[in-house]
Amino acid sequence: MKHYLSTDNKVFAYEADGSQDHLIPSDYTPITNDEAKTRSQQAQQASFDAMTYAEKRKSEYPTIGDQLDALYHAGVFPDELANKIKAIKEKYPK
Repeated sequence: MKHYLSTDNKVFAYEADGSQDHLIPSDYTPITNDEAKTRSQQAQQASFDAMTYAEKRKSEYPTIGDQLDALYHAGVFPDELANKIKAIKEKYPK
């Protein structure tokens, strides 16, 4: 891949074989793969740092579906609900 920096400091990647060269704006600046990687990591960190406390917590929790599935397998649902879930799991096996 060839990496370029736009005028608004965003990194763009194009095929190294030149097949996309016609898509590269003339005002983009070529950068090294290492610089592209560093800028990408910095952007990800900045995006994470901008998240609120609640967003950070939410992003780390398992999905609600995974949490409910774990509770089902632990046997903590009332029998009626567990039976409904079991019927669906049997109807649509993995």
